[in-house]
Amino acid sequence: MLHYLLSVIQPAGAQRPEPEALAAIMRDVGAFNDELKAAGAWVFAGGLHDPSTATVVRVKDGETLMTDGPYIEGKELLGGLSIIQAPDLDAALEWGRKCAAATTLPIEVRPFHDVMG
Repeated sequence: MLHYLLSVIQPAGAQRPEPEALAAIMRDVGAFNDELKAAGAWVFAGGLHDPSTATVVRVKDGETLMTDGPYIEGKELLGGLSIIQAPDLDAALEWGRKCAAATTLPIEVRPFHDVMG
């Protein structure tokens, strides 16, 4: 099995959905994760806090530098992720389609250099 990253792409500065809409999305995401697990495709999944909570760590000339916030400003950000295993890209893209339907957000499907399997 190959491993794929399903990245949830969230618009920067997007407002959180109304509670009723968010509850429906979370229900759908839970069902998506349950389907992944039942199929043996689930490895890991999680949502991320706002980018303002990030710390960027760099090493330059042997010195560690830390800065608050995201590395770059952008119109989109990583809102969450799933790591899955699938037999091929077509299967991974189908999981990406299901993830996009559950989250209501775009999903980037990207293969790992598979050294884990």
